[in-house]
Amino acid sequence: MERVFTKTAVIGAGAWGTALAFTAAQNGSEVVLWTYKEEEAATIRETRMSLIPVKGARPLPENVKVTSDWADVAGSQLVIVVVPSVVMRSVAQSLAEVGLAEDAVIVTCSKGIEKDSHLLMSEIISSYVKFPVGSLSGPNHAEDIVQGLPSLTLVGFEDIEIAKAVQKRLSTGFLRIYASSDVVGMQIGGAIKNVFALASGICAGLGLGDNARAALSTRGLAEMTRLGMARGGHMETFMGLSGMGDLVVTCYSDHSRNLTAGRMLAKGMPLDECLKQIGQVVEGVPNTLSTYQMARSLGVRTPIVDAMYDILYNGKHPSEALQELMVRDLREENVKD
Repeated sequence: MERVFTKTAVIGAGAWGTALAFTAAQNGSEVVLWTYKEEEAATIRETRMSLIPVKGARPLPENVKVTSDWADVAGSQLVIVVVPSVVMRSVAQSLAEVGLAEDAVIVTCSKGIEKDSHLLMSEIISSYVKFPVGSLSGPNHAEDIVQGLPSLTLVGFEDIEIAKAVQKRLSTGFLRIYASSDVVGMQIGGAIKNVFALASGICAGLGLGDNARAALSTRGLAEMTRLGMARGGHMETFMGLSGMGDLVVTCYSDHSRNLTAGRMLAKGMPLDECLKQIGQVVEGVPNTLSTYQMARSLGVRTPIVDAMYDILYNGKHPSEALQELMVRDLREENVKD
C-alpha cells in the first residue's frame, strides 16, 4: 500500500528548515513549521519569510502553519528534523512524547556525529522513537531552494520503499530527489564535509591558490570515503550527491558558514569570535571533534581531519598544520588506505 503524507511537520525554523517547509508546501497539503521560540514563530507568521534574509526568497505559502507549540506537531505523518546536531537528543525526546501518527516516518536533515558516542543523527532519534528514521542530505543551500532555483538531493531509509515515498512527497519542479538505502553513508558524508569546508576556508584565507583547494577537496573525499566505509557506508554513496556533491558546494560556495569561519581563522581571528560574528551554527567545529574521535576509534587514517582538530582544539597555527601535511611520508594514491 502506497504511503500518503497528508500532514508534514518541519522541526526547526532556521534557513534550511524554512526552505524545506516552503518545498513541502508546494503540493498544497498541511505543513507545520515548528520553532522553539514563540517570538521567532510570531515574526515568521507575520512576514512569511525566513528570519535569515535571502535575496529573491519567496514567501511561505499560506498552508504552512508556523508555531512553537509541540501540540501542533501531533498527528504528523512525515516529520523533517532540521535542528543543530547538539540539540538532537532533546528534540528526539519531544518527538517521542508528542503523539505522531501511527504510520509516521522521520527524516533528519541535521548533519553531525555525536561526540563520545559517535552516533549519527538518525541513530540518536531511533533510540527514542519506534518510527522509521531516514536522512535527507545533498548539495543544498537554503538560499537557492527558497528562490526556486534547480537543486538535487538524496533521501535515504533502510527500507527503500519508504525512501521512494518521501522522494515522491517532497520532489518539486525545482528540487529533484534521488532515493537511497545507505542511510549511514549519507550521514557520514553530510557531517564530515563540514570539516573539509573549514579547511577550504583556511586555504582561501591563507591565499594558497586553486591547486591547494582542489587537492584538499580531493583528499578530503578520500578521507570521507575511508571513514564512511569503515562505519558501514557504501563507496558509491560518497561519489554521489551526499558525498562529493555536498563536499563541493560547501567547500566553494560563499553561502557556506564553514567556509566563512575557515577564512576568519586563517586571518588569526579566535574561534569564539568567528562563531560570534557568524551568528549561526558552524557544524564543522563540533564535527571536527566527533569525526576525529570516531576515526581514532575505528583506526582510520585521516590526516586532514587530524590537522583541523589540532587547529581548533590544540591551538596549532594553520600554517604549521599545512606544513606538517605537506612533509608527511610520501604514499601511493589509494582511497581505501
